[in-house]
Amino acid sequence: MDLGPCSKIHSLQLRKDYEEAKAKGTENFDRELEDMIERLIVECDRKIQRALKRLADDDANAAIAISVSEVTLTDDILQLSKQIKEKMAEVDAFDFEGRTDDKIKAQEVVEELRAKRADMQATLLLDAFNKDRASLTQPAPPQVAAVPPPAPPDARTQEIINEKLKKAEELGEQGMVDEAQKALEEAEALKKLAPRSEPPSDPSKYTAADVRITDQKLRLCDICGAFLSVYDNDRRLADHFGGKLHLGYMLIREKQKELQVLNVMYHFLL
Repeated sequence: MDLGPCSKIHSLQLRKDYEEAKAKGTENFDRELEDMIERLIVECDRKIQRALKRLADDDANAAIAISVSEVTLTDDILQLSKQIKEKMAEVDAFDFEGRTDDKIKAQEVVEELRAKRADMQATLLLDAFNKDRASLTQPAPPQVAAVPPPAPPDARTQEIINEKLKKAEELGEQGMVDEAQKALEEAEALKKLAPRSEPPSDPSKYTAADVRITDQKLRLCDICGAFLSVYDNDRRLADHFGGKLHLGYMLIREKQKELQVLNVMYHFLL
C-alpha cells in the first residue's frame, strides 16, 4: 500500500520540540505511532488474506508453506540488520545536528549494508525455493494415443480397387507406363475413401488439477504480502528484499515490536 508523499512538515525545530515534549512525558507520541503502525499492518494482513482467497485451497496452503521471515533469519542477517539500525540512528543524529555531509556518508553505508543483506536473503530463499520446487508435482507428459489402422473399404469399393490394380498390372506389361501409373493412383484414391473412425480424445489436455500447478508456483512473503515465484532467480529475489515496499513493512513491523516491548516495560514499572 503506497501512501504517497508524506503530508507532515519536516522541520528540525519541530523535531527538537518533539524531543523535548517526549522527554517531559507530556504527550504520548509513541501510542499514536503504535496506532498508526497497527493500522498499516492490519491493512497489509487483509491484503494477504484477500490474495489467498483468490487461490484454491491447495494452492493457498502451498503459498504460505514457506515463511520468508523465518527462512531469511540467520545470525549473519541479524548482525547486518543490527549494523543497519545503528547506522540509521547515526543518520538521524547527523540530520538533527545539521551535519549534511556526514549524513550522506552514513546513508551510503546504509544502502551498501541493505544491498548486502538483500543478496544474502535472496540466496537463502532461493535455496528454500529450489527444495520446494523439487517437491512440486509436475503434470505427466501427454501420452500419444496409438493411431488405429484405417478401416477396410466396403466390398464394392474393394472390388473396384482390385480391378484398378489388375488393370495397372496389365498396362505395365504392355509398356504403357503412364496409363498404369494413373490406374494405381485411382486405386490409392479409392482406398482413402474408406470410412474413418472418430478421432480419439486428446489426452494432452490438462485437467483442472494440472492447471493449478501454475498457481502452486506462488509463495507469499509474510512481511509485505507480495507474491514470489519459486522460479524467480536470485537477482529478482534480491530486488524484492531491497525494494521500498518490503523494507517499509519490515521497518514498521520491527518498530511495532519495539513499541510493544516499551509498553510492557512501562506498565511493569508502574
